[in-house]
Amino acid sequence: MPRPIPALLTAALYTAALGAALLPSAAPALSVVPIPATPPKSTATPVSPVRPANTPLPEILPTPQPSAQPSQPSSTEIQPVTPAPTPAAPPSTTAPSSATVNVPSDPLYIVQWDMQLIGMTNTWTQFPAGQVGGPVTVAVLDTGYVASPELAGRMVNGYDFVSDPRRAGDGNGRDKDASGVGEFAYHGEIIANIIGAAHDARGMAGINPRAKIVHVRVAGEDGLIDPVDLVDGLRWAAGLSVAGVPANPNPARILNLSLYADFIPLTGCDPRIQKAIDEVTAKGALVVAGSANDGKDASGYSPAGCRNVLTVTSVTQSGIRPAYANWGKSVALAAPGGEPNHGIIASSISGVGGQRSPDGTSFAAPHVSGVASLLLSVRPKLTPAQLRDLLIRTATPFPSGRCDPDPQKSCGSGTLNAAAALRAALASAVGK
Repeated sequence: MPRPIPALLTAALYTAALGAALLPSAAPALSVVPIPATPPKSTATPVSPVRPANTPLPEILPTPQPSAQPSQPSSTEIQPVTPAPTPAAPPSTTAPSSATVNVPSDPLYIVQWDMQLIGMTNTWTQFPAGQVGGPVTVAVLDTGYVASPELAGRMVNGYDFVSDPRRAGDGNGRDKDASGVGEFAYHGEIIANIIGAAHDARGMAGINPRAKIVHVRVAGEDGLIDPVDLVDGLRWAAGLSVAGVPANPNPARILNLSLYADFIPLTGCDPRIQKAIDEVTAKGALVVAGSANDGKDASGYSPAGCRNVLTVTSVTQSGIRPAYANWGKSVALAAPGGEPNHGIIASSISGVGGQRSPDGTSFAAPHVSGVASLLLSVRPKLTPAQLRDLLIRTATPFPSGRCDPDPQKSCGSGTLNAAAALRAALASAVGK
């Protein structure tokens, strides 16, 4: 029997899986302040990833190129941020322009095309000055905890649900240390950074800079995900009880699943996973999942093909579906996922200079999770169904009306529009 293909990999590895190309960035050369590799803050002795923090992951064969390529951004040189304190500016008698208030000064922001595509500047300026977002808890069910400086003070080393010691890579099965292990450890780190990286004049800008991230490890060192581990991880992340596991003191309102379950046929939603999704939805948590990177109908995948899931596929900078991205009726909307050689620029302690440029539906999903957390920060009583409706009905229509020339390869209602979703939420008292 052939070995299953890991479900948490990279557009390259993930032509049958869900993360995507954690390859060295092919974006323009950037000069940024390196983000130091700091050890995980854990009560247990953390297991360091196999590869050194500054060593890129091994090169993986790219997926087929999409039929249309976006124009490459011009080379942009970003000056390092000087660590010396900046003198305080004299008091201003003029109120800041609404067009500039809350715009991040993080050096990577000017090349984060994904944030521009979903309208983040016009989203952040809808908040009062200096008060972007709120401390909404988002669970990242993925490869585990990595101590990203972008999330210092706002992330939790949750729980390790990998039950098979042979695949865990940390010498045991389930335990209280969710630290990532192995060459795929940084998959979850990048996803968390897209959701909540600080606006602190270094590295990248995340969508909700006040979000709280709970890392829930469900992927083994090999990148594979056991359905039983995923079921228990889902329940625990939302604050439901799991036999033999301490209660989660930080239950999440949003669960990001940039993955799919292995060891099962890709013929529809697994009943065990569907049951867990229904339970966490009833608890009030929204499940956001990537559609997967096989270029196939997403309905056969778990959780992408399950009910009560907001399934997200990828679009490129030009708003079209890249060849790797799964599609179909189970997909609710699209978000930036990039394509080979033009991925999502993000901070990562695993990348040269503290950055990487991966592509895949793994990195589309957290854009939706991040925006959902912003909506909950202003309307905390929104239900999962109301959140889903807001995000879907405010999406930007695809160029020429669809994401792909083939009408069967649908991508939902459009591309995520953060500014429109927040504007609609603020215009209504629902969920206040």
